[in-house]
Amino acid sequence: MSERKVLNKYYPPDFDPSKIPKLKLPKDRQYVVRLMAPFNMRCKTCGEYIYKGKKFNARKETVQNELYLGLPIFRFYIKCTRCLAEITFKTDPENTDYTMEHGATRNFQAEKLLEEEEKRVQKEREDEELNNPMKVLENRTKDSKLEMEVLENLQELKELNQRQANVDFEAMLQQHRVSEEEKRQREQEEDQREMEAMMELARGRRLIEDSDSDEEPALAPSQLAIRANPTAILEDVPQLKKQKLESWERSVGALGSKSKLAGLVVAKKAPAQRTSNSNGHVGLPSPSTGIPQDLKDASVSPGIPGASSLSQLGAYSDSEDSSHSS
Repeated sequence: MSERKVLNKYYPPDFDPSKIPKLKLPKDRQYVVRLMAPFNMRCKTCGEYIYKGKKFNARKETVQNELYLGLPIFRFYIKCTRCLAEITFKTDPENTDYTMEHGATRNFQAEKLLEEEEKRVQKEREDEELNNPMKVLENRTKDSKLEMEVLENLQELKELNQRQANVDFEAMLQQHRVSEEEKRQREQEEDQREMEAMMELARGRRLIEDSDSDEEPALAPSQLAIRANPTAILEDVPQLKKQKLESWERSVGALGSKSKLAGLVVAKKAPAQRTSNSNGHVGLPSPSTGIPQDLKDASVSPGIPGASSLSQLGAYSDSEDSSHSS
C-alpha cells in the first residue's frame, strides 16, 4: 500500500522531459488569491468604508510593460462588500506601498502626500547645490535666518505664557496644606465643644436627680479628691459618722426624742373610776382624755424615768383589761 502523501515521485527509466508538451498560457492571466486590504478606502459608488485588514478573495494579474528595477508590478481586483462594485489597486515597489487605481478613494492619504512633496523638494535642492556653490551659501543663509526667527517666536510665546499663567505650584500646595490643617483644627474644636456641652447637660441632669431623691448627699469634690497620705482617711471617720447620723435623723428621727405619732393615739373613754398609785393617792381620770391625772403628770414631768408614749400605751391597755374583767 502506497503512502497518502508522497514526496518522491517515481520516474521510469525511459522518461524524457523534452517530450512533455508545454502549456501556452497568456501573460496577463489572472489568479484567485486571498489577501487583506492594504489601506483604508471608501467606495465611490455607495460610500461604504473598507478598513485596513479586511479579507477578500481577489483576482491577481501581472501589469504589462511596467517594471521597477526588473521587478514586476501586480494588479488586484476586489469587490465592494455592499454594492459589489469593482475596486482595483496595484503594488508600488518604489515606495514599498500600494497605489489606488479606480473604484475607491484612499483615506488618510494627506500625510503621505506631504511626505512625498517634502522628498521631492529636498531632492531638487540637492541637485541645485551639487553644481552651484553660491546656491549652497544662499540656502545656508536662509536656513540660519529662518532658525533665528523661529527661536524669537518661541521666546515670545514663552514670555506670553509666563505673563498670562504665572502659577506657583509650591505656594498652591502650601496653601492647600494650611487650609487642610485649619479645617482639621476647626473640626477638633467643634467636637470638643459638643463633648463639653453633653457633659454639662449630663451633670445638670444628675444634680436634679440627686436633689429630688431622698438618698444621702454626695460627698463634696474636695472630699473625693485623692489624698496624698493613704492614712489620712482615718482622720475623717468621726466626720463621716456625724454626717450619717444627721442624715438618719433627718429621714427617720432621733431615737430618744418624743415620737411625733404620740398625739395621734386616742384612748377609749372608760367610766369614771378611781385609781390609786403606789403612795395611796387616789386620782380621777381626766374628763377629756380618760387618762388618770397622776399618769398624765408623770408623762409630762421630765424627772420620772421611763415616762414615754410607749409606757402610756401600756397603761391604756392595763386599764382597759381591768375594766373588762370587772
